[in-house]
Amino acid sequence: MKVLITSDWYLPTINGVVNSIIVLCSELQKRGHEVEIVTLSPTIHSYRVGNVTYIGSISAEKIYPEARLRSRLAKEYVSRIIAWKPDVIHSQCEFSTFIIAKKIAKATSAPIIHTYHTVYEDYSHYFLPSATLAHYAVSMFSKIISKHVNCLIAPTEKIRELLCSYKIHTDIRVVPSGIDLSLFEAEYPKEQIDALRNSLGIPETNKVLINIGRIAKEKNIGELICSIASLKRKDVTLLLVGDGPFRPQLEELAKRTELNVVFAGMIPHDNIGLYYKLGNIFVSASTSETQGLTYDEALASGLPCLCRKDKCIDNVIINGYNGWQFENTEEFTNKLSYFLSDTHLLEELSANARKSAEKFGAPFFAESIIKIYEDISTVNKK
Repeated sequence: MKVLITSDWYLPTINGVVNSIIVLCSELQKRGHEVEIVTLSPTIHSYRVGNVTYIGSISAEKIYPEARLRSRLAKEYVSRIIAWKPDVIHSQCEFSTFIIAKKIAKATSAPIIHTYHTVYEDYSHYFLPSATLAHYAVSMFSKIISKHVNCLIAPTEKIRELLCSYKIHTDIRVVPSGIDLSLFEAEYPKEQIDALRNSLGIPETNKVLINIGRIAKEKNIGELICSIASLKRKDVTLLLVGDGPFRPQLEELAKRTELNVVFAGMIPHDNIGLYYKLGNIFVSASTSETQGLTYDEALASGLPCLCRKDKCIDNVIINGYNGWQFENTEEFTNKLSYFLSDTHLLEELSANARKSAEKFGAPFFAESIIKIYEDISTVNKK
């Protein structure tokens, strides 16, 4: 099968969408499928690297930090994909590359399957002042997208319910994104872990609370800093791995507390498994997650998770088994103190975390997606 994946985001950018595409592409190729990727170039110039076509784009940071918009159609590159004749188009973003996906679908009669990765209402503060207006705008926008696709994939039941609330009647399938478990189950020499710890300035005796992901306002990292700092513990470090537009504000906030906060910045995805090994507990106060891939990665790394309650992690973070879903600051600080005070409990939660991550493996994810490709392709040919 020839599969075209389109996305506004791809390497060298690292985020949940990109990681999901990397895993899917790898699994498809392992099974003998041909895969082409169309994404946006970090410059105005279009080019190809391997099986990836980068379409020239311009910055759209006034709309959303680090966002880009297609600057030209790059007809010769799009024509090449049309001539390749994909059997199915799997769109991963709703903007610039979605327009390209529609053009290719029209020329080749290939069905479009679209994964709805983002809860846009959680990001409305970037472009709309009213929550009511945001809900209406996102609802209408999502309906328009749904009318151009043959099937929608929701990474969680939370997203499926959201799409249904928008009165979308397109075929919706729930498929959690998979992760390459080997990246997180791998063991690293103690010397390597200690060297990284020392390079980041983390005290040898400190417990490490780790958060990995985009540093943006909607991730509520400031709440984490203030809550952990309120415990006034000198034996705790908060390690933030990632980058984003809200980092300067958080650095200022961290300076005003006595908490040891380390900003590690962006790191290559291939190295992410090592950074998880620095942690004792994964923490998050975000409610803007659509699927929480970093939670899955943390569990696979053997880290108990202390995360804000969210429907997207129902049956993922299980209270008292592999972590806890907290509902307010008081509950967060109480559970954090409890976990930190009992080494044996942390070891038990860690073992359970590894067990619970097995269902997030890449092979199961890929097989579920391939089944949808086959189902929709069959219907499309009738």
